Amino acid sequence: MSIDAATVRRIAHLARIKVEDGEIERLQGDMNSILGFVEQLKEVNIDGVEPMTSVTPMKLPMREDKVTDGGDAKKVLMNAPATEEGFYLVPKVVE
Repeated sequence: MSIDAATVRRIAHLARIKVEDGEIERLQGDMNSILGFVEQLKEVNIDGVEPMTSVTPMKLPMREDKVTDGGDAKKVLMNAPATEEGFYLVPKVVE
């Protein structure tokens, strides 16, 4: 798979990243390099390899699942940039 300039522009638009025309060629090369590396990874034989979450064996600490300070809506919403009717107000991201 190869990324063209139009695809770079589309990805930048979807990611809401401003990309100057002079940067397109460099980003195109970077993205093609990344995809080339991913293609190399597909060639690795992983038969018999167990999925893991870390390279070192460890057990994550568990805590009791209990409600803490979530009962005070005013405190919870205090740091929100925008709220409406007791809910977080977020900008529309899907067109």
